[in-house]
Amino acid sequence: MDVFSVLTMIGGLALFLYGMHTMSEGLSKLSGGHLERILEKLTSGPIRAVLLGAAVTAVIQSSSATTVMVVGFVNSGIMKLSQAIGIIMGANVGTTMTAWILSLSGIQGSSLFLKLLKPSSFSPVLAVIGVAMIMFAKSEKKRDIGNILAGFAVLMFGMQTMSDAVAPLADVPEFTSILTKFSNPLMGLLAGAVLTAIIQSSSASVGILQALSVTGAVTYSAAVPIILGQNIGTCVTALISGAGANKNARRAALVHLYFNIIGSILFMTVFYGANAIIGFGFMEEAVGAANIAVIHSVFNVSVTLVLLPFTKQLEKLAYLTIKDDPDEGAEKEVYTLLDERFLSNPGFAVAQCKNVACDMADLALKAFVISQELLTEYDEEKANEVLRLEDEVDHYEDELGSYLLKLSDSDVTTKDSRTMNLILHCMNDFERISDHALNTMESAKEMAEKKLVFSEKAQKELQVYSEAVKDILYMAVHTFQKEHLPTAYEIEPLEEVIDRMSEKLRDKHINRMRKGKCTIESGFVLTDITTNFERVADHCSNIGICLIEVSKNEYETHGYVLDVRGQDMNEFNEKCLRYEEKYVLPE
Repeated sequence: MDVFSVLTMIGGLALFLYGMHTMSEGLSKLSGGHLERILEKLTSGPIRAVLLGAAVTAVIQSSSATTVMVVGFVNSGIMKLSQAIGIIMGANVGTTMTAWILSLSGIQGSSLFLKLLKPSSFSPVLAVIGVAMIMFAKSEKKRDIGNILAGFAVLMFGMQTMSDAVAPLADVPEFTSILTKFSNPLMGLLAGAVLTAIIQSSSASVGILQALSVTGAVTYSAAVPIILGQNIGTCVTALISGAGANKNARRAALVHLYFNIIGSILFMTVFYGANAIIGFGFMEEAVGAANIAVIHSVFNVSVTLVLLPFTKQLEKLAYLTIKDDPDEGAEKEVYTLLDERFLSNPGFAVAQCKNVACDMADLALKAFVISQELLTEYDEEKANEVLRLEDEVDHYEDELGSYLLKLSDSDVTTKDSRTMNLILHCMNDFERISDHALNTMESAKEMAEKKLVFSEKAQKELQVYSEAVKDILYMAVHTFQKEHLPTAYEIEPLEEVIDRMSEKLRDKHINRMRKGKCTIESGFVLTDITTNFERVADHCSNIGICLIEVSKNEYETHGYVLDVRGQDMNEFNEKCLRYEEKYVLPE
């Protein structure tokens, strides 16, 4: 084997790994985070969790990606450790699908049907279709499918290139002697674990082994321990991901390791024990690509079936390894939905951002409603709650801003990009609404401390005004959370009515002050309250306009306001009239 053959083999390996990465990335992007959301919600039982873990891994072609995602779920508090164990087991089963796909390259036969099954026959066609879709398709979904097809073709071409490059090694005694050493179970196990740990993909390392099998020098005695080691080596990705996470997330990564180590020990004990007693005649025979897929599947399926009833014991073992601090009692875990592990799957990361932003909207709404209640009856406990909620909303804004900045470098779909724009444009409005809730609370506190009381008419006017502002805030939150365009179009007319009400309310209060029915001091407080209420309505208008503009992929807020009032003035005026009739200030 000369230097050119070595370069060809390295080039084939590079194409193989790139094709696998492209195909996996395309599959993940096409799913748009839906598969991960299924994992998040449908893991009530261990059997269901195993089946879901296997299905998701088979689709996205990466057990490492599934396991890292699960570690992120546990770290975020989305999933319990007991639920994660079943998915981790299922991921090991699902990853065997890749070996079966790669085994197609080893199909031999002269019949037309067998020739059609060979990747060398259909991969070029898939490559042409995939590249054509990438270059000419306008739909983003079709381009993702094109990436999957092209990735698969590159993967298979790399596999074939590797196989052709290493084929001459069959006549090299040194190569054969190296593989003979792997017949030692411990040496083979170690070799498989190290190779997989380096490339961080059991599917890729199995593919490399399948490529080497064409030399005819890889025997069953060498292949079996290497495959077992590959399953242990793939745990490195999850262990790295678990570093810096909370205790339960690190336990989830350890469960993955323990599952594969215990499974390998059990399998080796039974397999080599039976070989010692019975004596398997095939051990020194050459193994083929399909045989490797069979060994890979038998190992993972059998180990999963054996260890599935012992999920609680695996959980206890993880707890024994990483113990809770007895001085602290139960560890206080700080969960965050914005786990950086999700960044590897942008579709799911965007969905998590939207969930956090929706929670932020609810907190801002709650803070403002409580602050309105304080104007009627001041309560120190409720005032402290407004303080806490405002601080939490600020924290949410900081976390969201930082996370979205990291996510902006990812390749996201057009739909996810619009969702990100919506969050970025609206989160500041929700933060400012919580600020106005805090200001309103401080006005209520000032009134309580100074024993200020509004006149009866002022109280009734403020009650109607408060109701209108509260309603527009509910509309804005609903519009943002559900992305409901019809409600978004209702916000601007109500905001116009609230502006008019604000002017009338101030005029009425000035008249009362002139007549001596209200004090100047209470007038200042009322002005502060109405100003904050009016600002809240303005921010609600911003949110409604933002959703409309994001849906059109335009961001000209001022232009929209002119457009919505001028395009169909009659409809706009009718909506304003309806709201004026609903919120009438008492005379």
